[in-house]
Amino acid sequence: MVDHQRSRYVGGAEGAPPLPPAGGYHGARRAPAGLDAAAGLAPASGDVVFTAATEGKKTSNAIGLVAIIAAGLFTIALLLLMGAGGTDALYGVSMLVVQLVVVGLIVAALLTPRGRMLGAIALAVTLVFNVATVGAMGALRSAATQAYDGTKSEQQRHEQAYPGVEGTSNYDVLNGPSLEQVQSEGDELMAQVRERVSERFGYTWVQAGSVDVSPERNGYGGESMLKRYTSTTWTTEQPVQDNDRKREIMQVVDEVLLERGMWELYALNEPGSGISDDMVAKLYGSADVDRQHTWEHYSDTYPEPLRFYVTTYDLSKDPTGEFHTEREAVAQQTGEPLEGVQLMILARQVLPEKDRAAFEEKLREYPGF
Repeated sequence: MVDHQRSRYVGGAEGAPPLPPAGGYHGARRAPAGLDAAAGLAPASGDVVFTAATEGKKTSNAIGLVAIIAAGLFTIALLLLMGAGGTDALYGVSMLVVQLVVVGLIVAALLTPRGRMLGAIALAVTLVFNVATVGAMGALRSAATQAYDGTKSEQQRHEQAYPGVEGTSNYDVLNGPSLEQVQSEGDELMAQVRERVSERFGYTWVQAGSVDVSPERNGYGGESMLKRYTSTTWTTEQPVQDNDRKREIMQVVDEVLLERGMWELYALNEPGSGISDDMVAKLYGSADVDRQHTWEHYSDTYPEPLRFYVTTYDLSKDPTGEFHTEREAVAQQTGEPLEGVQLMILARQVLPEKDRAAFEEKLREYPGF
């Protein structure tokens, strides 16, 4: 007896696998959509495994993109604030909250396989540019340029532009010697001292360094129109190592000072000069004057601003050689002799003649100063 139902499945198959029944076998799963596409078949509605994986990868990649964009925008905002002088705003609550949000996005990206690379890049950017690092750069920049405008009120900015110096009488400045007069008087004083010392002891002198004129700070965070003046130096070409000869030279200098109506030299290197013996030894090589490698004497024209310094360097009183090394460095920079008697003029808070009219005009904006 022929089984017609069976022959319907195998008839004409010629050994090939039987065709599935209409609608497929019960409980069978379709192949991934990629295989269907290769066979020219449209994906069936039951292909949920591939679709879910694709959506998960897209979401992970999107988190990475959001993290790196947020890190980039946050970095730009920090740099703009620093450039605008808003160092104080960098440490505000708002910026700290924004930074926490950015960190949260970066952590989320690092926890996803597809977003890990972008999250790592965002993390590297944030480690370099964050509230702490950019704030520190802004503080250093402000300190170097004295640009603290971002943290100052209008009153403070007004004070910062004050042309004088806090605690200094502008009346005394305007009625005292100008920068040019101080320079001329100082040059004349040093010339007289050089001439008198050379006559008595036969020393010759060499000029070194250059005149330095720099602005004084005004005491309110800015620069004043008053200047600090430092002359060139004049040093004997011959060493002076005998202590008695040093004292004789100081006596000759005193003669010139008294003739000009100035005070006699005051020894800054001697104990009892106003600083402790330990500090005297640190500055001048010893608390014992006769064993010091440096003698420093001073006079001035108080209440006028000119200050006159006479410094004697003696390398024979340098047993360790440390002072010799220091002097070599200075000599290499300025061209002055390593040792000998040196003259120098210093003046503080002096006004150049060319700035006098502008100084008086500016003072009208500060009636209470």
